[in-house]
Amino acid sequence: MKKIEAIIRQERLDAVKKALEENSYFGMTVSEVSGRGRQKGISLQWRAGEYRVDLLPKLKIELVVLDEDVPVAIDAIVRNARTGDIGDGKIVVLPVESVVRVRTGDRNENAI
Repeated sequence: MKKIEAIIRQERLDAVKKALEENSYFGMTVSEVSGRGRQKGISLQWRAGEYRVDLLPKLKIELVVLDEDVPVAIDAIVRNARTGDIGDGKIVVLPVESVVRVRTGDRNENAI
């Protein structure tokens, strides 16, 4: 099992969520996060002059999938989160040792 963490633009959430659901990935956690990449934020012009927004608002989607499902889930996220502009996000894949569904006590593959 693997945990996929995807940092995406807020406006791309609905498209990514729909694509994951179409591939039968319904369980996910979505969190509001702030961060920056190589662009180091953005410069904005205001009446008083220019200022820099260092950390930009993003969303983090987390889901746990079987090893063989990782490429399909990643492809769905990339296809629907990509705008082609700087700041589209990142995807990280982590190993998962164990999963337990609290309500039933189901474990691992049965708990996904």
